[in-house]
Amino acid sequence: MGKFTRLDVSFASDRGLRSGRLHRPDSPHPVPCVVMCAGFGSTMDRLFPWAEAYAGAGLAALVFDYGSFGRSEGEPRQIVDLDRQRADIKAAVAWARAAEGIAAGRIVLWGNSLGGAHAVTVAADDPQIAAVVAQIPFNGFPRRVEGRSTAQTLRLLAAIVGDALRGRLGLSARYIPLVAAPGELAITNAAEAEDHINALSGGDTGWRNLVAPRGILQMMRYHPAPAAARLTVPLLVCLATDDAETPVELGRRLADRAPRGTLKLYPGTHFSFYTDARTRQAVAADQIAFLHDVLAPAEQEHRHPGHA
Repeated sequence: MGKFTRLDVSFASDRGLRSGRLHRPDSPHPVPCVVMCAGFGSTMDRLFPWAEAYAGAGLAALVFDYGSFGRSEGEPRQIVDLDRQRADIKAAVAWARAAEGIAAGRIVLWGNSLGGAHAVTVAADDPQIAAVVAQIPFNGFPRRVEGRSTAQTLRLLAAIVGDALRGRLGLSARYIPLVAAPGELAITNAAEAEDHINALSGGDTGWRNLVAPRGILQMMRYHPAPAAARLTVPLLVCLATDDAETPVELGRRLADRAPRGTLKLYPGTHFSFYTDARTRQAVAADQIAFLHDVLAPAEQEHRHPGHA
């Protein structure tokens, strides 16, 4: 693994400053930069292992907190707002393009879960993005969530609608856990919930297992597949074969719709990408190989302008 430096940064976005961290390889030349977009209710420290893998392979990686999460400004806290998150991503891309030591024409959008949907959607409207990586990406909710009864689903829907109404009335958010064991009220239920919470907790940017559920209403109308069809750059979609949260049959539609889409499948669940080091290493290796391949022509042109 090559050497790299870590630099805490901030940039302006909708309604305040966003905090981030740039991982930049030690290189005398401008390097490509992977702008990394976190998932629902997540913070940038959850992406540090991915950013470090990229930086060690010669690609800069910028991670950041969405507004109202982690170290970023924004009130009330722990609110998922899709429009504002996409605005944050655009602001992060603009910052990366202007940063010293970054090749402005070789910016990659990378997203995990909900962030994967955002990466595809934002890139579809930005012709200067060089490539997209969507990891266990959101592409609509499954008709039925495995392990969740009708009664549990109705209870969650009541919490979502109730919190949304409180937001419209200007009242404080009514938070619920982001992840919990099966049968408990939460955005996501998983048998490995405790392992997942332990893996996410303790970071230095303050991840909390609480979120305002009102954001789910926006996600019910959010389908990035049409945006994938408009992508003109290479797209890599990485999916888990036993993922109940972002199932293969939904995620693969992004690769199928994209004119230059590639799909890779890995054993495990949605949470394997967070908690299983071997899965993370295998996925990161494939992603890095993909980006080195698609960025190589631009790299050669950058180093040898004007040559055939």
